[in-house]
Amino acid sequence: MPPLRRDVADLLSPRHPFHAHAEVELFLARGPGGRVVGRIAAVRNEAHLAQHHDGAGFFGFFEMERDPAIARALFDAAAAWLAARGLTTMRGPASFSVNEEVGLLVRGFETPPALMMPHNPPWYADVIEAHGFTKAKDLIAYWHPTCDVPARVAVVAEKLAARFQITIRPLDMRDFKAEVGRIRALYNAGWEANWGNVPMSDAEFMHVAKQFKPIAVPEMVLFAYVRGELAGFVLALPDLNVALRHMKGRLLPWGWAIGLWQGRRIDRARVLTLGVLPAYRRTGAADLLYMHLFKNAYAKGIRHGESGWILEDNALMRTALERIGGEPYKTYRLYDRPITPTTPR
Repeated sequence: MPPLRRDVADLLSPRHPFHAHAEVELFLARGPGGRVVGRIAAVRNEAHLAQHHDGAGFFGFFEMERDPAIARALFDAAAAWLAARGLTTMRGPASFSVNEEVGLLVRGFETPPALMMPHNPPWYADVIEAHGFTKAKDLIAYWHPTCDVPARVAVVAEKLAARFQITIRPLDMRDFKAEVGRIRALYNAGWEANWGNVPMSDAEFMHVAKQFKPIAVPEMVLFAYVRGELAGFVLALPDLNVALRHMKGRLLPWGWAIGLWQGRRIDRARVLTLGVLPAYRRTGAADLLYMHLFKNAYAKGIRHGESGWILEDNALMRTALERIGGEPYKTYRLYDRPITPTTPR
């Protein structure tokens, strides 16, 4: 599923706000005649290190032809670069962080990737594991075959809504900047304790928001309030990959027209993120958000979709998804490999 080249170029550009708190090196592997046969990025993310103090650097944007020599050259180059910056672990793939594309697909190859989710040949896992990497964490994606919420769940959720005075409202596009600020505050507070979480800066969050704004459907970006207090949100987008797969990564000369034509066929969505502040996680706010999202999405022609990713050990969220009919159908894996720093940490 080729991403839009302009979006990849934007992320790689030093002007992207991610680079304000990270150091990045990009490597190409070349074969006979200078032909490009692989690529990898090495990343020292100061925001991650400040949050976790774990000595982890990252690799991402990993692609290669099937040749062990190429893999060895790419991993050795990235590891040496990270080691020279005092890091003790090489983790990935993450392009560039957990806030962008993350993980290697290890289960669920038979279905196409949803928006902003990676996809790779099955043999990539063998290559990575053969070069000293072991599992760090699995990330699970859920499939919703319908937009229906089981009746028993709806009944309980409505009772909880009455008990805790929960209300749900859609995104107000007229107050977009302030709404983005509310989402950022919820995102950074709600995920603060999650494994691998990295808070996003104001500049990063607004940059992403501006990218999403043209495709956002207000009825699919919802806020939950408990007794009048902002408690959580859900962000879902139509799965543009339905159209992007036909555009071959280009808007010009005719990619935009192909995208518009194919976009009429989008009947699935991706729930990028749903979060409720810790104090309100057992009020039923998450169930109410999903109920309203499914109802609104159906009215917009959405019939099914994906939620994810979710940490494998996030039992509360995984149980909530399975309670409303979600089926775990894809697994993405982050790998770690120890490295020996060549400069003091």
